[in-house]
Amino acid sequence: MQITKTALTQKTSVNWPTLAFLVLFHLASVAALFFWSWPAVISAAILFGVGSMGIGMGWHRLLTHRGYKVPKVVEYFLIFCGSLALEGGPIQWATTHRIHHAHTDEEGDPHTPRDGRWWSHIGWVLVPPPQVLDQSQLQRYAPDLLNQRFYRWLNRFYYAPLIMLAVGLLAFGGWRVMLWGVFLRVTLGLHSTWLVNSATHIWGKRRFATRDDSRNNWWVALLTFGEGWHNNHHAYPRSARHGLAWYEIDVNWWGIRVMQFLRLAKAVKLIGVTNRAEA
Repeated sequence: MQITKTALTQKTSVNWPTLAFLVLFHLASVAALFFWSWPAVISAAILFGVGSMGIGMGWHRLLTHRGYKVPKVVEYFLIFCGSLALEGGPIQWATTHRIHHAHTDEEGDPHTPRDGRWWSHIGWVLVPPPQVLDQSQLQRYAPDLLNQRFYRWLNRFYYAPLIMLAVGLLAFGGWRVMLWGVFLRVTLGLHSTWLVNSATHIWGKRRFATRDDSRNNWWVALLTFGEGWHNNHHAYPRSARHGLAWYEIDVNWWGIRVMQFLRLAKAVKLIGVTNRAEA
């Protein structure tokens, strides 16, 4: 099934539940700033790291690109951590990202800045392209994930882990900790991830002459624990390491290296700055 830019960027009705959710979380995030405490700030910082590394190490480099292998229990743990970022279901997330790589900044890219900077950051979430949600696209781009019961369940009930976390934070830390650890932290995490879709295709430097607009953006890399080295990633999508130079901070890669040292991660795919692929 050929995906065209016209199909994927066709504007449909606004996804009102998503809009309501985003408005609620942004308002609660502003309120959280007026009701802070050190336990709340520390909890939010720790959970931000857990969710960001779950997305970067788990949903992106492991689940979507299979840049390395880990035992199933470790894989499911990383994916569960990523679900705390509330970025939808893992099958839908991986499908959208695989479509992005198949049609980067061309016809069919779900969130290219060539269709508008606002669109690439958040517009495509508020007015989602219908084909990205189509079951045929899930079958085409993520059959490996559809075959696993855990991912089918989490894709359907992706909000359940965050609800459990919210109840736990409220019960043991109070509403201040819950405001920071859920609403403010999730809101910042969402925008950080969306900046990879928007900012790293607009601003930054290009090490590799890829056929798209991807760029290496240092401040997005800091916000996302290494996902901002986007030109490196688009040049070698399956590489588990995105920050190639010593100064390109890539916390997600450090996490993978720790798992490799502990013999939990294997078959780690790498590249060198000399463009030579390494197994």
